Amino acid sequence: MISINEPRKSPAFAMFNLGFRPFFLLGAIAAVVLLGIWLVLYSSGMGVQYYSNTMYWHAHEMIFGFTLAIIGGFLLTAVRNWTNVQTPYGKPLMLITAVWFIARFMPFIPGLPEWLIAAVDLAFAPAVAVGIAIPILRSANYRNLLFIPILLLMTVANAAMHYGVLFNQPALIPQASTSMVLLVTLVMCIMGGRVFPMFTANGTQTPRTPSLPWLEKLSIVSTVFTVVLSFQILPVAQGIVATVFIVSGVANALRAVRWKIWVAFKTPLVWSLHLSYWAISLGLILFGISIISPLVTQSQAIHALTVGGMGVMILSMISRVSLGHTGRTIAIGKIMTAALIAIVFAFFVRVFGGYFTHNIVYIITLSSALWVVAYSCFVVLYLPILIKP
Repeated sequence: MISINEPRKSPAFAMFNLGFRPFFLLGAIAAVVLLGIWLVLYSSGMGVQYYSNTMYWHAHEMIFGFTLAIIGGFLLTAVRNWTNVQTPYGKPLMLITAVWFIARFMPFIPGLPEWLIAAVDLAFAPAVAVGIAIPILRSANYRNLLFIPILLLMTVANAAMHYGVLFNQPALIPQASTSMVLLVTLVMCIMGGRVFPMFTANGTQTPRTPSLPWLEKLSIVSTVFTVVLSFQILPVAQGIVATVFIVSGVANALRAVRWKIWVAFKTPLVWSLHLSYWAISLGLILFGISIISPLVTQSQAIHALTVGGMGVMILSMISRVSLGHTGRTIAIGKIMTAALIAIVFAFFVRVFGGYFTHNIVYIITLSSALWVVAYSCFVVLYLPILIKP
């Protein structure tokens, strides 16, 4: 076993030394490029070779492209910490990265077999699963094996989305993408409970909030049920489905209240994490309301979870993890603070903009522009951090 505290000799180009480096950098670049392409496609009515609807491509790439890349980078880094066993680096990590990278371009290449596009894209999550399963099993760190079935379920959701595209099953596509959004939400809830109280205590020099076992279980179990219900394996009354989502949102909101966001207002890398968790709670509640009331749309709920939950949490976490794992002080300057504010405003515009204007083009353009600005700041500032030893 290689100690996580033992520095490994590396060349001047260190991008493939550990999982967070390529996937945080390329994922952030994808966050900028994918939204830029989406704006062009949306405004011009152009399409993508593989997808019959640009909305399908947008949904797929933001969750199975951008978000899954960040999850992969996080797990390939965190598992090394949790197990004290080396995760893939060098050529193996380069190969995993290549699979993800190639999959982003293939839908635009005319003449490629459609089954090949799907196969390459579907290979990424299982590759990450193998990369983290080996050190987990070698170290007998069985607690973290739960991420293996989660990654495999993400692969199932991705396969369902590809199946819907390949065999013209339009009803299956939003169902699969929603299941993936909720799987990512589950991961965020699990990791949030593990680290947010610690980050808050360390970052604000305040006492750590002790957990309430019943609330922790209710938060996670209810979120698991939202994932199960999203797969629609068995018919369930809409009222019950709505209740489960609302209970999950309220339970996670109670969790967020106990973490005391008000002590973190002077610490951007902490208040941003709190706001992302509040967005998750709100998204789950809005999802439940959208099932039983026309006052809220499912699009609002989904974008609360994706732009507010994933977008804000990812930008905050990759900023923090990149500094910590390269031996730097975990603090950001004015530019990254402005970036975090921009991504929070992107969330508000995308979710609540419809209450102020019915011009959806304006809402999408403004929220996307704020998103692009936020992640561009990360790319510019963190590029040298992520490629150098």
